Amino acid sequence: MTGRQRLSRILLPGPRGTRGPVGPFRRWTAAGALAASAALTAGCGVVPGTTGGLGNAPVTVMTWAPQETNATNKPGMPALARAYGRWVNAHGGLAGRPLNVLTCNVRNDGVSAARCARAAVKQGAVAVVGSYSQHPDSFLPVLEGAGIPYIGGYGITNAEFTSPLSYPVNGGQPALLAGLGSALADSCGPVALVRPDTLAGDQLPPLLDAGLTSGGHAAAHDQLAREDATEYDGQSGLALRTASADPAAAGCVVPALGDRTGTFMDSFRRARQDHPTVRTATVLGSVDQSTINTSGGASGPYEGAYVTGWYPPVDDPGWDTMKEVIQEEAFGDNTVDPADAGVQTTWIAYTVLRGIVESLGSPGDGVSASSLTRALNGGLSVGTGGLTPKLRWRFQDKLASVGFPRLVNAEVTLHVVREGRLVSAREGTVDTTPILRSARVR
Repeated sequence: MTGRQRLSRILLPGPRGTRGPVGPFRRWTAAGALAASAALTAGCGVVPGTTGGLGNAPVTVMTWAPQETNATNKPGMPALARAYGRWVNAHGGLAGRPLNVLTCNVRNDGVSAARCARAAVKQGAVAVVGSYSQHPDSFLPVLEGAGIPYIGGYGITNAEFTSPLSYPVNGGQPALLAGLGSALADSCGPVALVRPDTLAGDQLPPLLDAGLTSGGHAAAHDQLAREDATEYDGQSGLALRTASADPAAAGCVVPALGDRTGTFMDSFRRARQDHPTVRTATVLGSVDQSTINTSGGASGPYEGAYVTGWYPPVDDPGWDTMKEVIQEEAFGDNTVDPADAGVQTTWIAYTVLRGIVESLGSPGDGVSASSLTRALNGGLSVGTGGLTPKLRWRFQDKLASVGFPRLVNAEVTLHVVREGRLVSAREGTVDTTPILRSARVR
């Protein structure tokens, strides 16, 4: 949402995940059309869903993510939010209340992030749920000023683990990188971290280093790269030379470039012919099974790589309901990949929202930003069907001493690419809390 978007370019969802331009209002209820008109004034999308039979005031929320940019894009997150809105309203709403889902494109820039936050305030959103933005300095002050909770951010910035109105569902980049560093400490020689030359990227090295040093390994070489580059030939060569500096120990290259990780690996695959022993490792969100497939599978550069993630594998029964929702309400929408960490985070965030609303009592009781915040700050413990530990947020949690007072779920899963497939490298989860306690966060 840039302020220069033309209405004709904004796509609105139809039934079961079909999408078309603004014109086909005939598929909506009259109330939905009015809500959509209000949302489009701000340049954002809206999905009231099917509200027939639900006579109470709707619970309005917003989900945002970057789309159609030259850097990281997460279109599956707002797409799943829209699908969830249709599905939950077709099944009685949130504790009998209709759910009104607004979506917005934060476009990987601070101006758009702030505009989306202001749109959430203007349109009466009681929460921002399951969202992604690298610009917390732009959107968090707006939400905090209006008292709107930020539930289930992607965890891409440290600010999400410090704001009193942020309620993360995973350990974000801190847990992923700490867990990855711990896994690499025993198996890698020199480690080169290739990360974006951005404020969010600046927060990555001390987290990976905390994991490495916890296992007695030296800190990684911090290598900056453009987030929106179209090739990384020079960066690949430098990373390979760094990782192969010790002939007695095969090194590792860790690309953490979001959507541009695949672009880096294209360059890396060509350059690594002179360095065959160097391994790769990364985090979910930078690579998934589809990325491994398109890069050559078992013969590609990810073979043998460690990958850390937040949640159980996509074949875990805990994801079955999410897959049913995607099948019923987003069938044919290729942006909604059940194995995508962003889609999974949005699902868990809406699961948390549902638990909070159900804790508030009968449908006659109002749902507001303040009532949600009171419940969250009052010690409410929310389950996610086993996809995470039970979540409970306190102002000073176990990682408050190192600057992460809102990080309540530091568990990660460890995967490895074996014969071209991303499989579990270790049963269960790894709690990165002890590692993060030693991190020197910038």
